Amino acid sequence: QVQLVESGGGLVQPGGSLRLSCALSGTIFSIENMGWYRQNPGKERELVASLNSRDSTNYADSVKGRFTISRNNAWNTLVLQMNSLKPEDTAVYYCHGRVGWTDYWGQGTQVTVSS
Repeated sequence: QVQLVESGGGLVQPGGSLRLSCALSGTIFSIENMGWYRQNPGKERELVASLNSRDSTNYADSVKGRFTISRNNAWNTLVLQMNSLKPEDTAVYYCHGRVGWTDYWGQGTQVTVSS
């Protein structure tokens, strides 16, 4: 079992920055892939950025060059640094971890980009 708890969301003006953190606990040594997803009402949850056990990263085209995913050495904190935020980045952001065929999700944190 893996538990994920996000923090760091909020309201920011266009062009601003936010840093999301995800605290992971449980059998984190078995995690093969971690990432951040986002979702708006009535829309599918979409991948924002991911990081695998070899530290290979993947980003959605819409966030490349603006967002950076990283982790600490203990693999118990996952961070999403978001710069140059746009109104279209507004969504609930979810931390995700995968062990084998099992997906684990955090409760989500709201990010609102608005003037």
